[in-house]
Amino acid sequence: MARNESFMLPLNTKAHDFSLPNTVDQSIISLDQVKGVSGTLIIFMCNHCPYVLHLIDKMVEISREIKESGINTVAISSNDVENYPDDRPELMKKLALEKSFNFPYLYDQTQEVALAYKATCTPDFYLFDYDLKLVYRGRFDNARPKNNNPITGHDLSEACQKLSNGLPQEINQIPSLGCGIKWKDGNNHKPKEWFSN
Repeated sequence: MARNESFMLPLNTKAHDFSLPNTVDQSIISLDQVKGVSGTLIIFMCNHCPYVLHLIDKMVEISREIKESGINTVAISSNDVENYPDDRPELMKKLALEKSFNFPYLYDQTQEVALAYKATCTPDFYLFDYDLKLVYRGRFDNARPKNNNPITGHDLSEACQKLSNGLPQEINQIPSLGCGIKWKDGNNHKPKEWFSN
């Protein structure tokens, strides 16, 4: 499987607005609707990625925990479903129901939202403060498929705790690692441009 690291969008970047369909109930969800009073976690993910599936249960657990601190979660899938049919919206809905997501699972059909956030892999985590400024982007923890490390969500959980408690974030954040986002043909050049800047 092809592996990509997250781009590591500059800290303090303002969250890009979006309005996308929630695959569970077909409602249109905007960033303003989903943002939390303390912060907002945006996860770029998909159905079929083994890196996502390896972490998914713990991701849902942590999303419930941080919601109690006023941090809302939203997940977005931007993959090309024509070439990767396992990521179709109806299967996104199925996964969300099977795993009891307590957050919307949105479909970015045009891939414009993924491009705006410079997302490169699944999963890709972005934590924003109450002003929607980026405070953390990076890995969930050091667990990967087949590496036998325990799935703890330590890195992301620690960032959420620091945000909730008004503490400074770790500056040396470690990139996430996962499958590359499956870009449509017209978008294939974008990630290469980001890394060459």
